[in-house]
Amino acid sequence: MWLVTETSRRPALLASSLTMGGGPDPKPEHLLVILPFGEPTNIFDRIRKNHPNIKITYKKQLYEGTWEMKPDIPIGLNEFHPSSSQLLASCNARLLITIPAADIYKDATILATLSALPPSPEACPNLKLIHFFSAGFVTNHIVESPIYTSTSIPLTNSSGIHGPQIAEWVIMTALAHSHHYSLLHSWQQNHEWGKSIDRKEFQTLRDKAGQRLGVLGYGSIGRQVARVARGMGMDVIAYTASPRTTPESKHDKGFILPGTGDPDGSIPSAWFHGLDKPSLHHFLAQDIDHLLISVPLTKQTKHFLGAAEFAILGRKKNAFLSNISRGQIIVQAELIASLEAYRANDPLRGGDGGGGLRGAALDVTDPEPLPPDDPLWDAPNCIVTPHISGQGEAYVDRAFQVLEVNLDRRARGEKMINVVDRKKGY
Repeated sequence: MWLVTETSRRPALLASSLTMGGGPDPKPEHLLVILPFGEPTNIFDRIRKNHPNIKITYKKQLYEGTWEMKPDIPIGLNEFHPSSSQLLASCNARLLITIPAADIYKDATILATLSALPPSPEACPNLKLIHFFSAGFVTNHIVESPIYTSTSIPLTNSSGIHGPQIAEWVIMTALAHSHHYSLLHSWQQNHEWGKSIDRKEFQTLRDKAGQRLGVLGYGSIGRQVARVARGMGMDVIAYTASPRTTPESKHDKGFILPGTGDPDGSIPSAWFHGLDKPSLHHFLAQDIDHLLISVPLTKQTKHFLGAAEFAILGRKKNAFLSNISRGQIIVQAELIASLEAYRANDPLRGGDGGGGLRGAALDVTDPEPLPPDDPLWDAPNCIVTPHISGQGEAYVDRAFQVLEVNLDRRARGEKMINVVDRKKGY
């Protein structure tokens, strides 16, 4: 566990403690920052103050226009899904990505990036650390890159910075569904006080107190959603890839914003684990009212949930599903079928729910961007947003906070946080 205050409250004397007395001055470092954002000069000033030995070079990676494909872009950088070129063409989409020249990496010792990587190990002979500005890898080219597959350069991610804003999205969309916000909004737009016949929607409304949240992937995001859910009176159960049988194993050992998450893993009333379908099915059968999908996309979790899993969730509780992970975690067509089964047997109209899911909120889809004619847009009781749940004004600063923690720890010869396990893929 590594609790970090907001950077404005970071120790002002940290730099002097690392450079004055007790040993030689630290070696010169070159931090290369390649991001699709404006240059964060105030953050760079902060880094220089605490680490005067670090030279910083900033290059802006441009994502402009409306998704225009450029033929000279390496194919990996366009892998939003396996057939991105065809999809983007079908959407009349336009994307323009600028890629830094290979020689820009040759003097860098540290790289901070969203997706740009050196083309080969030879292009970055001095590179000692790569920090990613995402919790998971945003494109397939990263895990297929020779930097990932053929070097041992430490990789760190920004896991831990997304919890507050994504948890708010999860709860917001779940409440928008359960409180029939679309109906309420239509009444307001039409200047109506609501028809009495429609108010039965609200007479049968269930609040969250006493309901059960199942968190499939109890990482930093899942822990913050659990924290908020518990504050609403929900019971929380957690699912992880490996067993967490001791108090220590349940601790969050990554980056944690103060006052957020579940640092000691004390919120869940029960823990489950596994990567096989029987283990997953056992978890899903625990009378879950709301399932949060927050596992990373790996070979094991691709299409982890389909018709069989939705049937388990729909059998007793007609659960609500939230996906903030990756679209390929679920079989999308089978999710749509489950939602349609519920609509055809709506309990408000005398049905039994049809064994389907009563609703879903998806911030990720398969593919992305979602084509205009995709049936998911019209799936019943389904909220779709364009992969924006993790965005917010604090994103960049918090991602740099993770890097700064590791710069401090490297300078002291300590173990870094948020280190990526190449074998696991996260």
